[in-house]
Amino acid sequence: MSRGLFITFEGVDGSGKSTQMRLICEKLDELGIPYLRTREPGGCNVAEAVRALVLDPAHAELTPRTEALLYAAARAQHVEEVILPALARGELVLCDRFLDSSLAYQAYGRALGEDAVRAINAFALQGLTPDITFYFAVTTEEAHQRASSRETFDRLELAGRDFEERVALGFERLAAQEPERIIRIDASGAKYDTHEIAMGRLMGLLREYGVIHAVL
Repeated sequence: MSRGLFITFEGVDGSGKSTQMRLICEKLDELGIPYLRTREPGGCNVAEAVRALVLDPAHAELTPRTEALLYAAARAQHVEEVILPALARGELVLCDRFLDSSLAYQAYGRALGEDAVRAINAFALQGLTPDITFYFAVTTEEAHQRASSRETFDRLELAGRDFEERVALGFERLAAQEPERIIRIDASGAKYDTHEIAMGRLMGLLREYGVIHAVL
């Protein structure tokens, strides 16, 4: 490909999206398919520093606007330093969270509105949009049960059930708005069942975009 393929993984905390991304990466390793794995916020030194700040429960005083701007700032560095160069080299880029998370968590969860969050991210994105997004959908009750076994929680995970419900609603609305880009996968079952579904969809996409030959 003259340009790489950009795939993002989305879902509420406890949806299993990071687990699914890890399983997919392990399968790609087995198949010998090269890729770049990254995450948001993070993916490079500056963005990882912002991640540490914005997710630290000690910073409870962060306002929703400040939170949204920090995520956009981390994204600006990540996009320019990591993602765009990789795509220019023709690489397959897999990213754990991207703009859809800002829309779900800040536009809906923090009630800032889509227009505001899209506006502050437009400068950061430089026109970049994921080619495909895997959205792992679970109920907030199931996500909460899965996450409850964790020993520590970040600042957003401590925001409360009403916040979680608004975030989940945000993801569902985004998926309904862009069904061609956002592939909604029911992640309520066993993780390996979900993996089989996601991997099947991914392999089809990699063939469609010419990343792999049809024989794989």
